Amino acid sequence: MKPGLRAAAAAWVLTLTSHGFAWAAPMAPAAPDTVIHAGRLLDGVSQTPRDKVSILIKDDRIVGVQAGYVTPAGVRVIDLSGETVLPGLIECHDHITASFHKGDPIRNAVTRTDYDDEIDAVNNARAELLAGFTTVRDVGGATGVVVALKKAVNAGEIPGPRFWVAGTPLGPTGGHSDHADGLDPSLSEPSWTQNVIDSPEAARHAVRLLHRQGVDLIKIMPSGGVMSIGDNPALQLMADDEIKAVIDTAHALGMKVAAHAHGKQAIDHTIALGVDSIEHGSYADAESYALFKQHGTYLVPTMLVAERVYQHAKEHPEDLNPSTAAKALVIGPMIAKNLHDAYQAGVKIAFGTDTFGLSNHGENAQEFGLMVDAGMSPADAVFTATHNAADLIGDPQDIGSVQPGRYADIVAVKGDPYTNIRVLEQVDFVMKGGKVYKAGGVATAG
Repeated sequence: MKPGLRAAAAAWVLTLTSHGFAWAAPMAPAAPDTVIHAGRLLDGVSQTPRDKVSILIKDDRIVGVQAGYVTPAGVRVIDLSGETVLPGLIECHDHITASFHKGDPIRNAVTRTDYDDEIDAVNNARAELLAGFTTVRDVGGATGVVVALKKAVNAGEIPGPRFWVAGTPLGPTGGHSDHADGLDPSLSEPSWTQNVIDSPEAARHAVRLLHRQGVDLIKIMPSGGVMSIGDNPALQLMADDEIKAVIDTAHALGMKVAAHAHGKQAIDHTIALGVDSIEHGSYADAESYALFKQHGTYLVPTMLVAERVYQHAKEHPEDLNPSTAAKALVIGPMIAKNLHDAYQAGVKIAFGTDTFGLSNHGENAQEFGLMVDAGMSPADAVFTATHNAADLIGDPQDIGSVQPGRYADIVAVKGDPYTNIRVLEQVDFVMKGGKVYKAGGVATAG
């Protein structure tokens, strides 16, 4: 519901009279169940901190934000007066089912099943929630697995963030999402072909099928990648008509599209065709940044994965797929430079780590330090995982800020992220939807 409609619904009540239905006078707001006393609040609305603030919560929503410490009668008081309080953090590029660090990726490809990944995903979801990420956009996992995980979290059956899931990414034969790359050609598995699209017709069908299966957005692979075998990150591997078919079909169904794109041509063409976000963006240049700004496209830079794969390629190249180590040594440093240049150019940036196992799920906040090291201000870095991320996902009326009407998704840290961004790596308090999952640095039963 849009903010204006939510306010109207809160202010007026439809009542039954002797003459039929009529709009009645405004009702008093519901009494809060909980009040949080925040020592300092970074609310995700502006970048100016607010000191000594009370956050009033009813059920799973924020109903008021007031100056000073107020304590309505009969409410639960959560004292965070010595901490910095923020909206629940938002991760925009995650792979919650992936834990590749547990073994050689080629062996995993032919020995692990979706059932193994589902077990990992349950633990990974809890770890990211306890790290303060109350919302996660998962941009690549077995469709049935991530949709089931999202449903289980929404039903309260397992703890985890709010999920927006893309399901299986779409790309061309031999591209970054072709699971048969580098394997014996005689090997096959039915799901490996479901995400391979080599025509606009196949693209439209794949998007519609994913929508029917319950995804929230679509992920495409216009360029080659780093962790895949043999494909070139600098090249555009999807044709423009295939990219356009995906974007147009997804938008017609009310879904956004995220594009894995390293190479400049893939970045520029995909932006011009209407994509909502570019993931990685390694080879972008000044011309690319102008296109980002012209079309309002977000960059999700994924600094953490770039740093980790670069270090792994230097220290343990034998653990990586053939060709991956060489690509990682080139792409890793480029992603840091790209973030710096895109930020200086005024490109919209949203937080995303590409966590899939080279870093542990729950270490996502290490991205903040890398962003600041690359030249971003701490205040802007925080905004990428609150205000900006909610805008990219398309649900700023519910997430990304501490203000009335939003979900009571709230985290707190000891210290000031504006003076030391790395305090976000040690979240002390986590609330999601009014339910406390972590307090005093210790996980609770919820």
